[in-house]
Amino acid sequence: MRVYLPSTMPALAKLLADARTGAPPVLGYAVTPALREWYSSGDDEELEYVAMTHAARASLRLLHEDPHAPHRRVVLAAEVPEGEVVGIAGFDEPALVEIRVPVALSDVVSGHVDDPSATQDVGAAVAALEAADGGDEDARFTVDGAEGYELLWYATQELGPLTG
Repeated sequence: MRVYLPSTMPALAKLLADARTGAPPVLGYAVTPALREWYSSGDDEELEYVAMTHAARASLRLLHEDPHAPHRRVVLAAEVPEGEVVGIAGFDEPALVEIRVPVALSDVVSGHVDDPSATQDVGAAVAALEAADGGDEDARFTVDGAEGYELLWYATQELGPLTG
């Protein structure tokens, strides 16, 4: 099953060094029954994109927790056995899943990372998260602005140089 793991540049460097994520459960995003119901008109490709977008938004929250991380959203796409993935999707997060095992670096099939030109807007979105969560519409607009940047696709062998 394809899952999308929100990350940051330092967390990506740690994954590359350790060859696996930390202890389970690992939170990720995937095409779940709840997502299919929520986005009933979408085909599989659209649903995958929505799951990746949810992971990118979660990456913003990880950046908020690590003020020293470069302001670039990181999402890792991985193939995980379906039996190890449990949907914990709710109304607000229909794509949210829990992975019951560490995700190995060998399970990662691609990385999706902001272009360096997005760092200013991503940084502004990170700074605006709390106000946006509190209902501030201007802050919400700033957070949504980060989603105006498409994440760039990287093959797994290209991930190492990104963190250097």
